[in-house]
Amino acid sequence: MKFNSGYYSHHPMVDYFNAMDPQNYGETPPPYGAELGIKDIGMSVPMGISAANVAGIYSKIRMGAGNIEIQFPGYRTGSRNAQTPEMLGEDQRQAIRELSLANEVKFTTHASFQLMGMMGRDERGNFSIYNATQDLFELKRAIDFQADVGGGSVVIHSGEFERPMTDMYMDDETGRLNLARDPSGRLLFRQAHTQEVDARFEVLDDRTSQKFETVQKDRLVAFPEWRREKQGRWGIDQNNNRAYIEKDDYIDYDGRKIINPYDALKGRVPEYDSAKGRFKVDLRSFDYFRKEAEEHNKWFEKKHGRKPNYYEKIYPEEAFFHSTLETQEANARGWALYYGKDAERDLQMMKKLEEAKKFYEQLDKSIPEEEKWKIMRQDTDFAQITRGILPTETKHPLKIIEEQLTEASKRLEYARQTSLSQEQQALDTAETKEHLVTPIKRLEKHGTRMYAEAGIHALRKTRDPNNPVTVAVEHIFPERFGGHLEELKWIIKKSREKMVDMLIKPEIEYGASMAPQEIDKKKLDKDIMQPNPYYMGVSREEAEKLAERHIKATLDTGHINLWRKYWQEDPRKTREQNDDAFKKWVLDQVESLAKEKMVGNVHLADNFGYHDDHLAPGQGNSPIKEIIAILKRHGYEKAITVEPGADASTDLSDFHGLMKTWRFFGSPVYGMGFRGSGVPQTWADVQYSFFGQNKPPYYVFGGYAPSNDWTLWSAVPLE
Repeated sequence: MKFNSGYYSHHPMVDYFNAMDPQNYGETPPPYGAELGIKDIGMSVPMGISAANVAGIYSKIRMGAGNIEIQFPGYRTGSRNAQTPEMLGEDQRQAIRELSLANEVKFTTHASFQLMGMMGRDERGNFSIYNATQDLFELKRAIDFQADVGGGSVVIHSGEFERPMTDMYMDDETGRLNLARDPSGRLLFRQAHTQEVDARFEVLDDRTSQKFETVQKDRLVAFPEWRREKQGRWGIDQNNNRAYIEKDDYIDYDGRKIINPYDALKGRVPEYDSAKGRFKVDLRSFDYFRKEAEEHNKWFEKKHGRKPNYYEKIYPEEAFFHSTLETQEANARGWALYYGKDAERDLQMMKKLEEAKKFYEQLDKSIPEEEKWKIMRQDTDFAQITRGILPTETKHPLKIIEEQLTEASKRLEYARQTSLSQEQQALDTAETKEHLVTPIKRLEKHGTRMYAEAGIHALRKTRDPNNPVTVAVEHIFPERFGGHLEELKWIIKKSREKMVDMLIKPEIEYGASMAPQEIDKKKLDKDIMQPNPYYMGVSREEAEKLAERHIKATLDTGHINLWRKYWQEDPRKTREQNDDAFKKWVLDQVESLAKEKMVGNVHLADNFGYHDDHLAPGQGNSPIKEIIAILKRHGYEKAITVEPGADASTDLSDFHGLMKTWRFFGSPVYGMGFRGSGVPQTWADVQYSFFGQNKPPYYVFGGYAPSNDWTLWSAVPLE
C-alpha cells in the first residue's frame, strides 16, 4: 500500500516492507545517461569536522564511500576542528595512499574554505597582491597534499569580488554583454527591487589594489558641458593643420579641432555662458557616463587602429568617478595658475630693486651726511595705508628698497609654495585617475596569473600524466564574481591564457629578477620584463593542452540553485512556467560549461534556493539528475562528490546523505539473510543499522549480491 503525502518536492511516502528498489521510494528514475553506481559517487570529508584523522577517513570507506574528497576548513594556521593540509604529515599521507590502493578509492582535495578566489581580499574589503600571494601559498600546499596522495582535483572557491547582480557585464567579440538579461532585454536577476537604479560598483587603485571608492548608480555628479562643433566644417586642428571637423568633435575656444580630448592641458574645454559669465556645468547620471565610456573607447580605436584591451578600455563606473577627479584636477590647476601668474612680475621687480639698491648704495656713499635729507623719499605704502590720517612718513631710499625686496620675496615665496602645491595636487589627482580600475581589470592582470601559477605548480607536482593534479575552480555564491558560470568560464580561459604565456615566453612581466635594478615611473609605464622562472620552451599547442589539463572548473549543483532566490519571475507566466524557465536557464548554463570540456570536478548538494545548507541530493529542488545527464552526455568521467551538511544534524550522520544519494540515483541495495523466519530485510535494516556501526555487514551491493534463491540451513547471512 502506498500513498502520496505531497510535500514540496513531491516524494511520496511508503509504508510497506522490502522497499529495496528506488522506484518504491517515489524517486523518478534518472534521465538516460545519468545513472550513477555506488562506486561513481564519492563523499566529502572535512578534516576536523567529519573526520579527526586518517582512521576517520577509513571509516567512511568501510561504510561504502566510493571516492573521498578530503576537505580542509583551516586557513593558514590549523586547529583540531579546522585542519590544514600540513597537519597531515608523511605518515598520514602514506596511510592515505595505501587506503587508496587497497580499497580502489580515489582521493581529491578541497583547499581552505576561506579562500575566495585570487584577489587577496581582506576582512576590510580591500584587495592586496600580497594577500593574494599568501592565498596562493595556501592553494599550493593543498596541491602538494593532493600530489602526495595521488592525482586528482584540488578545489578552490572563486568568489573574487562583489558586483551588482543587475549589471553582470562581460566582454566578448560582440561587445559588452549583461549576463543579468535575456536576449529580449528582460532582467533575470536582482538582489533588491531598487538595484536597477541604485546598483553599487567598486573601483580599485591598481597600484595598491585597495578599494578606492564605491560608485552608486543613482548618484548625480556635476560635469562640464564640453565645447563641440555643431554642424561640421573644414578648419584647422590644434597643430594648425587643415582638418575636417565633424559634428560633435571637440573644439577649443578658437574653433580648432582638439587632437586629444582627454589631455589634461590641451584637451576638451567647457562651454562659456557669456550672459551669465560662467562656464556651463550640469548634473549627470550614470547613463551619461556609459556614453562617455563608449566615446572614449571609440576614440582609442580610431587613434590606435585597434580595439582597446581590458586595461586600456574605460568602463562606465570608471568614467563616472573620473568626472569627480577631473573637476578636482582642473580646480587645482586653476589655482596653480592663479597663484603663479604674478611670479614673473615679482622676479622682474626684484631684479630692478636690486639694481636700484646698488645705485643708492653708491649714491649714499658719495653724499655727505648733512645732505642726505635731499634723497629721502615719501613712503607711499605708508601713505596709502593711513590715507592722510597720519603725517606722511619719509624714509631713506635704501630702506624703502629693502622693504620692497622683502615684500616681493614674500609674495614670490607664497606664489611658489601655493602654486607648486596646487600643481602637485593636480598631478597627483591625474595620476590617481589613471590608476582607478574596475576589479575585473585587477583580476585579469594579477588574479588570473595566480591561478596560472597554481596550474603550473600542479603540472610540476603531477607524477602520472594520465592522472594529473588539477586546479578545479568552483563557482561559489551568486553575489560575487565567478558565481555565474559564464564568469567562471572567463576565469578559466584567462587563467589558461596566462599559463600558456608563462610556459612559452622566455621573459614575462614581473618574472625572476636577476640583479638589482631601479624601477622608476618611466619603467612602470612599460612592461617590466624579467627572466621567466616558469619557462618550459614547449610549443604553444602543447602549452595549451597542459593549461587545459591542469586548470578546470568545479560544478556545484547546490551553488547554481542559489540563483533561484534572485530569479525575476515573468508576470505573464504561471509559477510552474517560471520554475521551468529557471530550470532551463540552469541547464543551459551547465551545458555551455560542459561543451567546452572545462569541468574537472562535480559537487553534489541540494537546497531550496535560499541557502547552501547541503541537503542530500533529491531533498531540495535543484535539477541534479538533469545536470548529471548533461555532464555524462558530454563525456564527463571525473570525480562526483556528495557534500553532506544538513544530514549530520537532522539525520543520524553525514553518511546518510551519501546513502540518500545512492537511492536518488537508482543504485539499489540488495539484502540477504533473514531477520527471522520468513521475514525479509527492509531498507531500514540497511540504511539505519550497519552503516556507521561497528559490526560486519550482512549485505552486499548490486551485482555482487548472490541470489536469494538459496541459503544456509542455519540462516546465517553470507558476506
